[in-house]
Amino acid sequence: MWWPPWLAAWLAWACGAGAGRPAPLCGSGGLCRAPPGPNASHPAPGHCPRQRGAAELCAWPLSSQSLLDTFPVDAIQENYVRNVRNCIFSIVYPTPFKSRVHLVAVSKEVLENILDLDISVKGTSDFLQFVSGGKVILWSVPLAHRHGERWELQLKGSGKTPYSRNGDGRAVLRSSVREFLCSEAMHYLGIPTSRAASLVVSDDDVWRDQFYNGNIKKERGAIVLRLAKSWFRIGSLEILAHSGELDLQRRLLDFIIQEHFPSIAMNDSNRYLEFFSTVVSETANLVALWMSVGFAHGVCNTDNFSLLSITIDYGPFGFMESYDPNFVPNTSDDERRYKIGNQANVGLFNLSKLLQALKPLLDPRQKQLASQILEGYGERYYSRFTELFKTKLGVLGENEDDNYLIAFLLKLMEDTKADFTMTFRQLSEITEDQLKELHIPEEFWALQDLGKHKLFSEWVTMYLLRLNRNKGDSDTKRRTRMTTVNPRYILRNWMAESAVQKANLNDFSEVHLLQQILQHPFQRQQAAEKAGYSLRPPAWAKDLKVSCSS
Repeated sequence: MWWPPWLAAWLAWACGAGAGRPAPLCGSGGLCRAPPGPNASHPAPGHCPRQRGAAELCAWPLSSQSLLDTFPVDAIQENYVRNVRNCIFSIVYPTPFKSRVHLVAVSKEVLENILDLDISVKGTSDFLQFVSGGKVILWSVPLAHRHGERWELQLKGSGKTPYSRNGDGRAVLRSSVREFLCSEAMHYLGIPTSRAASLVVSDDDVWRDQFYNGNIKKERGAIVLRLAKSWFRIGSLEILAHSGELDLQRRLLDFIIQEHFPSIAMNDSNRYLEFFSTVVSETANLVALWMSVGFAHGVCNTDNFSLLSITIDYGPFGFMESYDPNFVPNTSDDERRYKIGNQANVGLFNLSKLLQALKPLLDPRQKQLASQILEGYGERYYSRFTELFKTKLGVLGENEDDNYLIAFLLKLMEDTKADFTMTFRQLSEITEDQLKELHIPEEFWALQDLGKHKLFSEWVTMYLLRLNRNKGDSDTKRRTRMTTVNPRYILRNWMAESAVQKANLNDFSEVHLLQQILQHPFQRQQAAEKAGYSLRPPAWAKDLKVSCSS
């Protein structure tokens, strides 16, 4: 059986140290074993008391009990590539880097608000060893509990697992910088996403053929500590259905529903149907949100689609610059399967695969109802898409011509290759009087590009008439409202590439700058303006390519 490497890597934290394994952070190492049992109210002798806002990992509350009590673990503990069956997890230890490691960046919000760690912990040796896979915490899977929520932690790039196939289980600095920055950027844009707690780089050599053209180059190994409330994907259920492990599939599905879908009663005979309906609706919402910020995931297969409908697995992603429905960020996608304009259709395809995986657990009536639910995906998607773009344009209420107004604008943008992000942002900042007079100041460069279209004045007239129908609105209110939903800054490929190039030279200043700026994407920031992040992309940006290689 194939499972994503992260599933295996984290079971490493459930075991003690042994020969050739990372030493546990316990006793003199600075961390202590968690209290025995989930209901223990007092630590045993020698155990550290759990604390909120812990300044040391010793006091960090971790628990693995819910997973270990629920699912079987691979009986084979040796770490070699193989087919695995009849379990959900395999026990695998992270592979420490051989060279020195350097903590590049951390997310203060993730550490403090999700993991209950004080930001000062980042300066400790224990923390560096933990996030780089150098040491493990004895007897615990890193599932951090806070206020009743569980977050599953994952070290991306921490070495081989039984599921690595021909890979080395490593990630490189290039892809790790991109994932760290984008997962946090998406959060602050209001898009459901996994989060990134830290980014570590080493001096270990990792060899990669970045564009799969035979040009193998030496890069630096890196690790991102990333987290989500669950990492289970559509593929997690698919593989069990395909291998006929229906009992294990049912156990996994019940666990996911009980943990993450509280509105669904576990004694409801239609719980799988309700689960499917929710995933269909939330997937439509997620893809519409991607489109509203011009985000193309790059690899939208079932293994990269979360059952919780959050954005996961940041690989060859890209934010669209000039509006183009055929935009493909992934240079490996020769067939343009995952072009931005096809993401909604790919979402439907993945949901059909989910339904196929669920069918062995459904009765005939439920199968028919599930098919009807799936048929409603398109309507749900377009409804949410329209709602989001109406908000981006600042229009209130309902009007039968709203869909045409949106489609008309997008067509003008496509014809003129106008910048997607800045067109909407500059519509948020320009006054109605300036639009009415077709007086576009030089600073509104994206609107100037749009204004070259012969039908621009016709669209402006239609837009202004629609704005006049907003009840109780004013131009000031409109602009204020629009600037809260149309970002001024996104993680453009050229910005990420600039940060990566500097990071390769041990200059992490732009990583830190982007991290700071992307926490406030809707606010004009002096440092961002100075860096040119709201200007036309530089000419060299047009030649940038990204791939699946990490």
